[in-house]
Amino acid sequence: MLHQDEERISINHGLDLIQRKNGLKFGTDALLLSAFIGKHRKDALGIELGSGTGAISLLCLKRNQLQRIIALEVQPLYAALTARNAALNGLSDRLEAVCTDLRDYPAAEQADVVFTNPPYMTADSGAEAEYEEKHLARHEVRGTIDDFCRCGARMLRYGGSFFAVYRPDRLADLMAAMREARLEPKRMLFVAATPCRAPSMVLVEGKKGANCGLVIPPLFVLQNEDGETSDMMERLTQEGLIHGS
Repeated sequence: MLHQDEERISINHGLDLIQRKNGLKFGTDALLLSAFIGKHRKDALGIELGSGTGAISLLCLKRNQLQRIIALEVQPLYAALTARNAALNGLSDRLEAVCTDLRDYPAAEQADVVFTNPPYMTADSGAEAEYEEKHLARHEVRGTIDDFCRCGARMLRYGGSFFAVYRPDRLADLMAAMREARLEPKRMLFVAATPCRAPSMVLVEGKKGANCGLVIPPLFVLQNEDGETSDMMERLTQEGLIHGS
Protein backbone atom coordinates (compact mmCIF):
# COMPACT_ATOMS: atom_id res chain seq x y z
CA MET A 1 0.00 0.00 0.00
CA LEU A 2 1.34 3.42 -0.99
CA HIS A 3 1.43 6.44 1.27
CA GLN A 4 0.30 9.76 -0.19
CA ASP A 5 3.91 10.96 -0.45
CA GLU A 6 4.97 7.91 -2.51
CA GLU A 7 4.62 6.73 -6.09
CA ARG A 8 5.12 3.41 -7.83
CA ILE A 9 7.03 3.24 -11.11
CA SER A 10 8.33 0.53 -13.41
CA ILE A 11 12.07 0.50 -14.08
CA ASN A 12 14.34 -1.73 -16.16
CA HIS A 13 14.15 -5.50 -16.35
CA GLY A 14 10.56 -5.80 -15.14
CA LEU A 15 11.17 -4.30 -11.71
CA ASP A 16 8.63 -2.18 -9.87
CA LEU A 17 9.86 0.52 -7.53
CA ILE A 18 8.21 2.57 -4.82
CA GLN A 19 9.90 5.94 -4.48
CA ARG A 20 9.18 9.06 -2.51
CA LYS A 21 7.78 12.04 -4.39
CA ASN A 22 9.97 14.47 -2.43
CA GLY A 23 13.04 12.23 -2.32
CA LEU A 24 15.72 11.30 -4.81
CA LYS A 25 14.30 9.54 -7.86
CA PHE A 26 15.57 6.58 -9.84
CA GLY A 27 17.98 7.90 -12.43
CA THR A 28 20.70 7.18 -14.94
CA ASP A 29 23.41 7.08 -12.28
CA ALA A 30 21.75 4.10 -10.57
CA LEU A 31 21.21 2.28 -13.86
CA LEU A 32 24.80 2.84 -14.99
CA LEU A 33 26.34 1.78 -11.69
CA SER A 34 24.35 -1.46 -11.60
CA ALA A 35 25.52 -2.26 -15.14
CA PHE A 36 29.14 -1.29 -14.39
CA ILE A 37 29.26 -3.72 -11.46
CA GLY A 38 29.05 -6.61 -13.90
CA LYS A 39 28.53 -10.30 -13.14
CA HIS A 40 30.32 -12.08 -10.33
CA ARG A 41 30.60 -15.66 -9.13
CA LYS A 42 27.36 -17.48 -8.38
CA ASP A 43 27.67 -17.26 -4.59
CA ALA A 44 28.97 -13.66 -4.48
CA LEU A 45 27.92 -11.42 -1.58
CA GLY A 46 27.51 -7.71 -2.18
CA ILE A 47 27.15 -4.82 0.28
CA GLU A 48 25.57 -1.55 -0.79
CA LEU A 49 26.56 1.59 1.12
CA GLY A 50 23.52 3.88 1.15
CA SER A 51 20.70 2.00 -0.57
CA GLY A 52 18.04 4.71 -0.87
CA THR A 53 15.08 2.95 -2.48
CA GLY A 54 17.17 -0.17 -3.14
CA ALA A 55 17.08 0.24 -6.93
CA ILE A 56 20.75 -0.59 -7.60
CA SER A 57 20.69 -3.71 -5.44
CA LEU A 58 17.42 -4.87 -6.99
CA LEU A 59 18.77 -4.48 -10.52
CA CYS A 60 21.89 -6.48 -9.64
CA LEU A 61 19.84 -9.27 -8.09
CA LYS A 62 17.29 -9.38 -10.90
CA ARG A 63 20.09 -9.89 -13.42
CA ASN A 64 21.86 -12.42 -11.13
CA GLN A 65 25.02 -10.35 -11.01
CA LEU A 66 25.29 -11.17 -7.29
CA GLN A 67 23.68 -13.93 -5.26
CA ARG A 68 22.94 -11.93 -2.13
CA ILE A 69 23.15 -8.30 -1.02
CA ILE A 70 23.19 -6.52 2.34
CA ALA A 71 21.89 -2.98 1.81
CA LEU A 72 22.96 -0.42 4.42
CA GLU A 73 20.93 2.77 4.78
CA VAL A 74 21.19 5.41 7.50
CA GLN A 75 17.71 6.91 7.01
CA PRO A 76 15.05 4.65 8.62
CA LEU A 77 12.44 5.70 6.07
CA TYR A 78 14.63 4.55 3.20
CA ALA A 79 15.86 1.37 4.87
CA ALA A 80 12.21 0.39 5.25
CA LEU A 81 11.57 1.39 1.63
CA THR A 82 14.43 -0.84 0.44
CA ALA A 83 12.86 -3.77 2.31
CA ARG A 84 9.42 -3.01 0.86
CA ASN A 85 10.80 -2.84 -2.67
CA ALA A 86 12.59 -6.16 -2.17
CA ALA A 87 9.30 -7.74 -1.08
CA LEU A 88 7.41 -6.09 -3.95
CA ASN A 89 9.76 -7.77 -6.43
CA GLY A 90 10.02 -11.14 -4.68
CA LEU A 91 13.65 -10.63 -3.68
CA SER A 92 13.40 -10.50 0.12
CA ASP A 93 15.26 -13.79 0.44
CA ARG A 94 18.30 -12.31 -1.30
CA LEU A 95 18.26 -8.68 -0.14
CA GLU A 96 18.69 -7.75 3.52
CA ALA A 97 18.00 -4.10 4.36
CA VAL A 98 19.85 -2.82 7.43
CA CYS A 99 19.22 0.60 8.97
CA THR A 100 22.61 1.70 10.24
CA ASP A 101 25.34 4.28 9.96
CA LEU A 102 27.88 2.55 7.72
CA ARG A 103 30.64 3.70 10.07
CA ASP A 104 29.09 1.57 12.83
CA TYR A 105 28.23 -1.56 10.83
CA PRO A 106 30.23 -4.51 12.20
CA ALA A 107 30.40 -6.50 8.92
CA ALA A 108 30.23 -10.01 10.33
CA GLU A 109 31.08 -11.49 6.91
CA GLN A 110 33.34 -10.03 4.26
CA ALA A 111 31.84 -9.18 0.89
CA ASP A 112 33.06 -9.97 -2.61
CA VAL A 113 31.70 -6.65 -3.88
CA VAL A 114 30.93 -3.31 -2.22
CA PHE A 115 29.16 -0.61 -4.22
CA THR A 116 27.88 2.88 -3.58
CA ASN A 117 26.25 5.95 -5.06
CA PRO A 118 27.46 8.25 -2.27
CA PRO A 119 26.61 11.89 -1.54
CA TYR A 120 28.42 14.02 -4.10
CA MET A 121 28.55 17.30 -2.20
CA THR A 122 30.49 18.30 0.88
CA ALA A 123 28.36 19.14 3.92
CA ASP A 124 28.83 22.89 3.50
CA SER A 125 28.48 23.17 -0.28
CA GLY A 126 25.49 24.14 -2.40
CA ALA A 127 22.03 25.22 -1.34
CA GLU A 128 20.27 23.13 1.27
CA ALA A 129 17.56 20.95 -0.26
CA GLU A 130 13.96 21.75 0.62
CA TYR A 131 13.46 18.27 2.11
CA GLU A 132 15.87 16.82 4.68
CA GLU A 133 15.78 13.33 3.16
CA LYS A 134 17.06 14.74 -0.13
CA HIS A 135 19.68 16.91 1.60
CA LEU A 136 21.08 13.89 3.47
CA ALA A 137 21.31 11.89 0.26
CA ARG A 138 23.18 14.64 -1.59
CA HIS A 139 25.49 16.04 1.10
CA GLU A 140 28.20 14.41 3.23
CA VAL A 141 26.32 14.91 6.48
CA ARG A 142 26.43 11.27 7.61
CA GLY A 143 29.77 10.30 6.12
CA THR A 144 32.43 11.72 3.80
CA ILE A 145 33.86 10.01 0.74
CA ASP A 146 36.79 9.01 2.96
CA ASP A 147 34.32 7.26 5.31
CA PHE A 148 32.63 5.45 2.42
CA CYS A 149 35.93 4.17 1.04
CA ARG A 150 37.38 3.26 4.43
CA CYS A 151 34.25 1.37 5.45
CA GLY A 152 33.99 -0.27 2.04
CA ALA A 153 37.54 -1.59 2.38
CA ARG A 154 36.81 -2.90 5.87
CA MET A 155 33.82 -4.85 4.56
CA LEU A 156 35.61 -6.31 1.52
CA ARG A 157 37.62 -9.49 1.31
CA TYR A 158 41.19 -9.15 0.02
CA GLY A 159 41.00 -8.83 -3.77
CA GLY A 160 37.32 -7.85 -3.63
CA SER A 161 35.91 -5.11 -5.83
CA PHE A 162 34.67 -1.65 -4.85
CA PHE A 163 32.40 0.26 -7.25
CA ALA A 164 31.26 3.88 -7.10
CA VAL A 165 29.54 6.45 -9.28
CA TYR A 166 30.68 10.01 -8.64
CA ARG A 167 30.96 13.51 -10.07
CA PRO A 168 34.05 14.34 -12.17
CA ASP A 169 34.66 17.60 -10.29
CA ARG A 170 35.34 15.57 -7.13
CA LEU A 171 37.23 12.75 -8.80
CA ALA A 172 40.50 13.74 -7.09
CA ASP A 173 38.82 13.34 -3.69
CA LEU A 174 37.51 9.89 -4.63
CA MET A 175 40.92 8.74 -5.93
CA ALA A 176 42.69 9.98 -2.81
CA ALA A 177 40.14 8.28 -0.53
CA MET A 178 40.38 4.99 -2.43
CA ARG A 179 44.18 4.96 -2.34
CA GLU A 180 44.21 5.77 1.38
CA ALA A 181 41.84 2.82 1.99
CA ARG A 182 43.98 0.50 -0.20
CA LEU A 183 41.23 0.25 -2.81
CA GLU A 184 43.44 0.57 -5.86
CA PRO A 185 41.62 2.16 -8.84
CA LYS A 186 41.64 -0.36 -11.71
CA ARG A 187 38.92 0.81 -14.11
CA MET A 188 37.39 4.24 -14.74
CA LEU A 189 34.58 5.03 -17.17
CA PHE A 190 33.54 8.60 -17.95
CA VAL A 191 29.91 9.24 -18.93
CA ALA A 192 28.66 12.18 -21.01
CA ALA A 193 25.26 13.22 -22.32
CA THR A 194 26.57 13.43 -25.92
CA PRO A 195 29.97 12.87 -27.63
CA CYS A 196 30.75 16.61 -27.58
CA ARG A 197 29.75 17.30 -23.98
CA ALA A 198 32.08 17.16 -20.99
CA PRO A 199 31.58 14.11 -18.74
CA SER A 200 28.90 14.52 -16.09
CA MET A 201 29.55 11.23 -14.28
CA VAL A 202 32.40 8.86 -13.64
CA LEU A 203 32.22 5.18 -12.73
CA VAL A 204 35.17 3.71 -10.86
CA GLU A 205 36.17 0.18 -9.86
CA GLY A 206 38.87 -0.47 -7.30
CA LYS A 207 40.32 -3.70 -5.92
CA LYS A 208 41.35 -4.18 -2.33
CA GLY A 209 45.10 -4.67 -2.02
CA ALA A 210 45.81 -4.63 -5.79
CA ASN A 211 48.84 -3.17 -7.51
CA CYS A 212 48.56 0.02 -9.56
CA GLY A 213 47.34 -0.15 -13.14
CA LEU A 214 44.32 1.82 -14.36
CA VAL A 215 42.25 1.15 -17.50
CA ILE A 216 40.17 4.00 -18.98
CA PRO A 217 37.78 2.77 -21.71
CA PRO A 218 36.30 5.07 -24.40
CA LEU A 219 33.73 7.64 -23.29
CA PHE A 220 30.24 6.24 -22.62
CA VAL A 221 27.65 8.52 -24.24
CA LEU A 222 23.94 8.53 -23.42
CA GLN A 223 22.71 10.18 -26.64
CA ASN A 224 23.98 10.84 -30.14
CA GLU A 225 24.31 14.42 -31.36
CA ASP A 226 20.86 14.17 -32.95
CA GLY A 227 19.32 13.51 -29.53
CA GLU A 228 18.61 9.82 -30.18
CA THR A 229 19.59 7.20 -27.61
CA SER A 230 23.13 5.97 -28.29
CA ASP A 231 23.92 2.40 -29.31
CA MET A 232 25.83 2.05 -26.01
CA MET A 233 22.77 3.01 -24.00
CA GLU A 234 20.43 0.86 -26.10
CA ARG A 235 22.59 -2.18 -25.45
CA LEU A 236 22.83 -1.41 -21.74
CA THR A 237 19.06 -1.05 -21.50
CA GLN A 238 18.50 -4.38 -23.24
CA GLU A 239 21.25 -6.45 -21.63
CA GLY A 240 21.86 -4.65 -18.32
CA LEU A 241 25.64 -4.61 -18.63
CA ILE A 242 28.26 -2.19 -19.92
CA HIS A 243 30.35 -3.92 -22.56
CA GLY A 244 33.87 -3.14 -23.65
CA SER A 245 34.89 -1.50 -20.37
